[in-house]
Amino acid sequence: MASLTDHLSDLVEDADAVLLFSPTSSFYDRFEDDDTEIVVVAPDNDVDADTFVELPLPFDDVKDRIRFGIEGAMDAELVSAGDEAVCIASIFDGGSDAVVRVTVDETIHTGIYDLFVNSRAEPSVIRDVFEVAIELGQKGQKGKPVGALFVVGDAGKVMNKSRPLSYNPFEKSHVHVGDPIVNVMVKEFSRLDGAFVVSDSGKIVSAYRYLEPGAEGVDIPKGLGARHMAGGAITRDTNATAIVLSESDGLVRAFKAGELVLEIDPEEY
Repeated sequence: MASLTDHLSDLVEDADAVLLFSPTSSFYDRFEDDDTEIVVVAPDNDVDADTFVELPLPFDDVKDRIRFGIEGAMDAELVSAGDEAVCIASIFDGGSDAVVRVTVDETIHTGIYDLFVNSRAEPSVIRDVFEVAIELGQKGQKGKPVGALFVVGDAGKVMNKSRPLSYNPFEKSHVHVGDPIVNVMVKEFSRLDGAFVVSDSGKIVSAYRYLEPGAEGVDIPKGLGARHMAGGAITRDTNATAIVLSESDGLVRAFKAGELVLEIDPEEY
């Protein structure tokens, strides 16, 4: 039976770039003299690759891993729409064992790479908050649609630019988003007004916060209301990221630096 290596030359031929996902040094060395653009996509550049894209999360789903790597390469202007990219990744634990050839398309460029890599909060925290918001969008709270606003990162400054609407149930706790029990609490509290404030490391600092940044200069799409305006404004005045679940249309949106950077339909996630 032919090995993966036996097929590589045909698959790589005429490709604009080859993306190696977490390769070993010996595997990377096989491409060292190749004329094609070689991009290593991994948590760390352990192979000292000249061209490297950070992969801040493990992404157990290979499709998500490849999409994320391609978007990172697009952000770094290593590939562009219309390019042919060969992605070599691992499905099992035996090293690089899968090859996918992808025609790069603008639909891959969603903004999620920049959101994870360049946000102040840890990537795993951004992911955990997204998962809570998406699950709320899919199931609602007790069968009814809900809206929610999570402000992630730069928590001290966010607290200074907001005020409490009610007693803070997390004031003396040390719970973190991502814990299944904590997520149940977050979903329950989402029925009430105000924003959740989450630290860079994922600690839930507060619930029921009324955000008080000025809205001047914040441009959000027509039809979005006060929750989105507040999310956009607080990210303009701080280094936080805002993740907003809309009660009206059920979409999850992310804001950074006062701008809408990502929109996800939970039903299609």
